[in-house]
Amino acid sequence: MPELPEISYYKKYVDGTALHNKIRSVHVPVPKLLEVSASEAEKQLIGTEISQAIRHGKYLFLEMKNGKFLVFHFGMTGKFDFSHEDDPPEYTAFYLMFEDAAKLFFICARKLGKIYLTDSMDDFLEEHSIGKDALAFSKAEFRKLLDKKRGSIKGALTNQSLIAGIGNMYADEMLFQAEIHPKTSPSDLSEDEVDKLYAKMIEVLETVSDRRASGESLPENYLTGHREPGANCPKANGKIEMMKISGRSTYFCPACQKEK
Repeated sequence: MPELPEISYYKKYVDGTALHNKIRSVHVPVPKLLEVSASEAEKQLIGTEISQAIRHGKYLFLEMKNGKFLVFHFGMTGKFDFSHEDDPPEYTAFYLMFEDAAKLFFICARKLGKIYLTDSMDDFLEEHSIGKDALAFSKAEFRKLLDKKRGSIKGALTNQSLIAGIGNMYADEMLFQAEIHPKTSPSDLSEDEVDKLYAKMIEVLETVSDRRASGESLPENYLTGHREPGANCPKANGKIEMMKISGRSTYFCPACQKEK
């Protein structure tokens, strides 16, 4: 599933292709992904233009010149494609055609994404119980958020109402880099461990975002390329294990991430 770094990539993609171009028409090949009617989308979007793209967690908000927001959640397989081709790519669920005949396609093979229209970004986030963006937390705010939290730290990191933007893969990565077992309760973490996790959260999200944008491979000591039970740990002599935590397949190294 696209997480914060992938949505950051698509924000930059929209910034570089689709801004400040008047929308001529709106097309909805897969209506079930659109949370308003196609006619309402046409009414609100035709004749306006995208003034900026704003990422919050796993959501991308396209702010229109008329004040409306077109909001995308990418589900498991969502992505954008900008082109002048007449025929939509396979699995296109929604697209905008601009005055110059260019098109911004939203492609969603598994049809698990969602598309919304809203008048207010803040109201949308509140209505959908979406927490603060992961990269917007200060260290003090992160400490306060985890203070006395029950359950697992993996569950806390992936709870979008607490921290927006972190999914399964990068939660595992930041816990691996911080050397914290994913089953650990947040209340059992020392202040130093919480501070280390905060630093690794920011580091992992920024590193992956930068590498995705540049096309570079992730660092060799990252777990992400070794997500298979029995794989060699990229940092030590241990073997990668998998367990279910909060219903999610969770990969970790028991040699690096000691269970408390």
